[in-house]
Amino acid sequence: MFRYRERPVRTGAGAGSASQPRGLGTVPCVSPADDAPDRGPDTAPTDFLRELIRSDMADGTFGGRVQTRFPPEPNGYLHIGHAKAICLDFGLAAEFGGTCNLRFDDTNPDTEDTEFVEAIVDDVAWLGFEPERAPLYASSYFDQLYAWAEHLVSAGLAYVDDQDGETISAQRGGFGRPGVESPFRTRSIEENLDLFRRMRAGEFPDGARVLRAKIDMQHDNMQLRDPVMYRIRHAHHHRTGDDWCIYPTYDWAHGQSDAIEGVTHSLCTLEFDSHRPLYDWYLDHLPLPSDRPRQTEFARLEFTYTVTSKRKLAKLVEDRLVDGWDDPRLPTLRGIRRRGYPAAAIRDFCEFIGVARTVSRHEIELLESFVRRELNATALRRMVVLRPVRLTITNWPVDEHGAAAVEWVEVANNPENPDEGVRRVPFSGSLWIESDDFRAEPPPKFFRLSPGREVRLRGAYFVTCTGFETDDAGNVTEVMCTYDPATTGGNAPDGRKVKSTMHWVSVDHAVDVTVALYERLFAAEVPGEATGDPLDDLNPTSREVLERCRAEPVVGECPPGSVVQFERLGYFAHDPSTAGLFHRTVGLRDEWANIQRRSAR
Repeated sequence: MFRYRERPVRTGAGAGSASQPRGLGTVPCVSPADDAPDRGPDTAPTDFLRELIRSDMADGTFGGRVQTRFPPEPNGYLHIGHAKAICLDFGLAAEFGGTCNLRFDDTNPDTEDTEFVEAIVDDVAWLGFEPERAPLYASSYFDQLYAWAEHLVSAGLAYVDDQDGETISAQRGGFGRPGVESPFRTRSIEENLDLFRRMRAGEFPDGARVLRAKIDMQHDNMQLRDPVMYRIRHAHHHRTGDDWCIYPTYDWAHGQSDAIEGVTHSLCTLEFDSHRPLYDWYLDHLPLPSDRPRQTEFARLEFTYTVTSKRKLAKLVEDRLVDGWDDPRLPTLRGIRRRGYPAAAIRDFCEFIGVARTVSRHEIELLESFVRRELNATALRRMVVLRPVRLTITNWPVDEHGAAAVEWVEVANNPENPDEGVRRVPFSGSLWIESDDFRAEPPPKFFRLSPGREVRLRGAYFVTCTGFETDDAGNVTEVMCTYDPATTGGNAPDGRKVKSTMHWVSVDHAVDVTVALYERLFAAEVPGEATGDPLDDLNPTSREVLERCRAEPVVGECPPGSVVQFERLGYFAHDPSTAGLFHRTVGLRDEWANIQRRSAR
């Protein structure tokens, strides 16, 4: 039986399946284990979020409506951690007959850009979800947010502070340390309204003043110690241009945007748990157009050997430690997409791990097992030799002109799916094989090619090694074999068995491809655990690029972005923009299964 385990978080300094997305809880849970039983279609999953929604619907809360939102800030590219939030927000809404908005919390003009907006829209669609209406923007609500801010000022619940950010931060105190009230906290309502309107009119320079909520500078929750609502930024906004020079903070815009849109269930990751009292305080003191939304937190998604901090990912890109935001080694959705991760595998993985209240770190191998399972069912098989050495069949026949004969053998496109049919592959007396598939002096339990040893060539014949040649450095340059004509198709009529089946490519028909092999970008299971800086754990050998790998002819016809299995080697994605470049998606070995076996001992 497949057993899934989580590791507690340690504190301290392509193309794939084209199937339609499955709403969370509406299909059986996927398990990588062949012997794991699937849930029946009528068995609905249970977790605290679903129980909350079911209870709300039963009680008539929000009029029985369910409306969620996915609210990224367009200041970077989405990563694998966002995938869980996307699946939850859209999946739960669909499961309970509700709707989900894609809303951009675009309140910081200094870091946001339409490039990121477009990328996020594309990533959400690639993951398999489509909002019922066009994307929404917090910036569309700037007028209403400003009006509500004036409402709080008029009620004596907000004031203009002339102090700089460093001073305000110091006055907030800390856990066990009291806060210090601003000397501007007692300004009159009239003065605050005047100053706030002049801030809006652009009268003051950046950083000269802020608008703060007047709550409680001694509150145990630091978020409630007179938080900043507006700051002055004379910066061009990607949507509103230069219409505004004051911009709302995330906390001021978040809940109010939810309320404007009619969101019922505002799902956030656990780091926003301490923000919920502020979320509620703002909503409690405003004349809302509808029912007050409710924020609920769930555990974010974290993996071993992986960093998802936007700041750290940005540094990797800016310092050119990787080749951009779509580098296949990054956990960005654009990176894993380029590497060939199928969207269906990510959705199935998110369904499988479920929803938790506490943060746990999942083994990256578990996600890879879902990728491998999906690709095993969908990816076509192809033969590619990464590190070629020539194999010459010395008794191979020649045609009437004395040229080596060419035979076309039939090989299954995907043994897991007979409907994919077969392909014809050219076979000749001169082949490329993997250099690792031959040993002049084989070690124990080496069953591939060596002097006197017989092996099967995939879909073709049995061959027996009769000799080999080396260069001056002792490297094998050519392997000589004879073949048994009676073993066509890889089967011996006398019933004899061989212990190894090898892939190959005909020399005269091979196409050259470039292959990028990947290891973990970070060498430590928890990057930065030892030093406090994840970048200290960068793996300097995380990528190896092999030029002039030899592939069977049909590989040259692989569409950009498609994923195929290189037989015996793993799954590889054809780069969407560079013809002939293939990225290794995952290997064939199920590392998660090995982890499970070790943990069971």
